[in-house]
Amino acid sequence: MDKLAAMQAFVRVVEAGTFTKAADTMGLPKPSVTRLVQTLEAHLQTKLLNRTTRRVSVTADGAAYFDRALRLLGELDELESSMTRAKRNPRGRLRIDAPSSVGQLLLIPHLPDFHARYPEIQLDLGLSDRPVDLLGENVDCVLRGGEITDQSLVARRIGEFHLILCATPGYLQRHGTPKTPQDLENGTHRVVNYLAHRTGRPYPLLLRRGDEVVEINAPHTVAVNDGLAGVAAGLAGLGIATMATFQAHPHIASGELVPLLLDWCGETVPLHVVYPPNRHLSTKVRVFVDWVVELFARDDLITRRCCLPQGFDGTACAQAGQATTATTATPASRVAPVAPAAPAAPITPAALIDLVSG
Repeated sequence: MDKLAAMQAFVRVVEAGTFTKAADTMGLPKPSVTRLVQTLEAHLQTKLLNRTTRRVSVTADGAAYFDRALRLLGELDELESSMTRAKRNPRGRLRIDAPSSVGQLLLIPHLPDFHARYPEIQLDLGLSDRPVDLLGENVDCVLRGGEITDQSLVARRIGEFHLILCATPGYLQRHGTPKTPQDLENGTHRVVNYLAHRTGRPYPLLLRRGDEVVEINAPHTVAVNDGLAGVAAGLAGLGIATMATFQAHPHIASGELVPLLLDWCGETVPLHVVYPPNRHLSTKVRVFVDWVVELFARDDLITRRCCLPQGFDGTACAQAGQATTATTATPASRVAPVAPAAPAAPITPAALIDLVSG
């Protein structure tokens, strides 16, 4: 029995969902793929798949075998890619996860450049504000907002951005424009709140002006657990929304949103590219990490502390200060710092991090 071919056939069937689709992607006749999987089940003396006329599903043993086989095949692919030709042309599947807003607004628009450089790398990109388990979910690399507390991971800080408050002109006509943070709590205003993924509870908002920090607990019309959903709720006029400057920028420029309380500023959120520790970092992960670092180093909405369209100003949040992005990968317990453009802020609450975490 060709164990490698059988393992590849099984993995492809699980990923494709049917023997027919798996056979098409492998360039083999369907009976050949069927025989490979049957031979593997006979060799292991266990049933890996439940078969119906339309679809197959994995058994409990099959799911466990799939996870291990997927990782093993990935390592084998990396072994082949470590040869001289692969070093010049990295190839294979690369599983990436990123916050939905970072992925849709900053990453995906530039992926044609990445694929032009590395056409043999196949990207599987997951977009969600839900924190993922890199090892448990077989993810090669993630982009994450906030401080990285898992000391078992390697984190490379690639930039930072600010959170600001915005509302639509229509909302402000109905409810008035807040002049101080306390105005948000006077019963006149409603906010778009953000829910913590771990607890499901909305978090308070922290604003700072110099050394002064205030915590706002305003009533909300709607609470969401996704950054882009929060922007959509703000654009719908459902309340005053907190969002990253790169999310708000085009809507402020078009007049759809108005930035508020610019003499106060939301917390600075660092952005990291994170991957599991590996003595021999794979070529495909290395080139993606280097590409992401290069991409965000030239993006003003990430490397600057705050960036708003011309015509808006504020003493705390609207000055653009160029940050220096660290390029050395370190364990998460010693994340490489970005040179600050202002005095150190208080500890960032999980509430603000959940807006952009991945």
